[in-house]
Amino acid sequence: MRLGIIADDFTGATDIAGFLVANGLSTIQLNGVPEAGLQVEADAVVISLKSRSCPADEAVTMSLAALEWLRARDCEQFFFKYCSTFDSTPRGNIGPVTDALLDALGEDFTVICPALPVNGRTIYNGYLFVNGVPLAESGMRHHPVTPMTDSNLMRLMEAQSTGKCGDVHADDVARGVEAVKASLDALRGKGMRYAVLDVLNAADVATVGKAVAGMRLVTGGSGLADGMAKAWTDRLSDPAQAAAAGRPSGERPVVLSGSCSQMTNAQVAAYKDEAPACPIDVVRCLSDEGYADELFAWVRDQQGGDLAPLVYATTDPDELARIQKQHGAEQASGAVERTFGQLAKLLAEDGTDTFIVAGGETSGIVVQSLGVTGFHIGPQIAPGVPWVRAVDRPISLALKSGNFGGPRFFFDAQEKRG
Repeated sequence: MRLGIIADDFTGATDIAGFLVANGLSTIQLNGVPEAGLQVEADAVVISLKSRSCPADEAVTMSLAALEWLRARDCEQFFFKYCSTFDSTPRGNIGPVTDALLDALGEDFTVICPALPVNGRTIYNGYLFVNGVPLAESGMRHHPVTPMTDSNLMRLMEAQSTGKCGDVHADDVARGVEAVKASLDALRGKGMRYAVLDVLNAADVATVGKAVAGMRLVTGGSGLADGMAKAWTDRLSDPAQAAAAGRPSGERPVVLSGSCSQMTNAQVAAYKDEAPACPIDVVRCLSDEGYADELFAWVRDQQGGDLAPLVYATTDPDELARIQKQHGAEQASGAVERTFGQLAKLLAEDGTDTFIVAGGETSGIVVQSLGVTGFHIGPQIAPGVPWVRAVDRPISLALKSGNFGGPRFFFDAQEKRG
């Protein structure tokens, strides 16, 4: 096993897995910490956890268990994957997990790099930008679970971890791989525990990927993994062959959208103009035990048309704030996710075999409710969003991080099922 990835949510796991497959690495995604006796054969294994927004000590425990499973299989290198918008709070969980992994591996230094230029995530002077806008001024400032109100990755990291964080400046990255390595050595020599990597474009991705391709532990987004994979010149298989096992095979699709990101709002708006769509009532999620059955009946009645039916909890920031104020953020979010989980289970039992899901939390609950233990990774629908197919049953899924994909993503996913 060349690379073992510990991802802090389901969509982040499929995101990074898609880039590895596109570079020719056969990749399997496992959901949750695998059983000790499970054996897999792949160039890369991605273990997807639901550890992004749980208590930090729980995130650390899960991540260390995943690390031990990978180490027991002689994994050569490890990658802690988090979102390209560095979703976290001043308490964690990115810092505590990074520290725990460093300590467990006996390492004292790693990199921080959530950049993904192909999706508009860039880093300059240690500041994270989303489509040219500072993170704290982007739609992420309204995130219901991890509102991002600071764009400086060094401050964000130091607030939730035990060490000091420096920055490898864009000028050094532009000078090439050796300059990046020299800058990393200099920061480490100054006692820094973490180094943010500035990344402005695809060329920078390739440069920093080569510079860290031999580090025991790296952390970041899928862009860094893409750069690392490109640095391995002994491509292990053909990309089309690597993706073959994950090609979608289902015939009865449904679209479930729980993300409230700006892009998902645009995707829902475009889709519901042309396809059957049903908004979720948060109050009924909180109080009506039979609500999932009603949604199931609606979806079943709408299936069979040219476009899959959409069930969505996606809403704009003002309405989201009103709901959270009235019902409590955690209570409202938890009730909606439970409803999505119940609905997914009812649909699968009825024969729905293709799930297009928007939002990390929603994807996680759908996968858990379906009881899927792992995926073969297939071809990409959009950068960072591949089709995946369950290893143990004929179910295909597209698990989309909230801000990923273009405005017609839900259409694109269905067109690329063939």
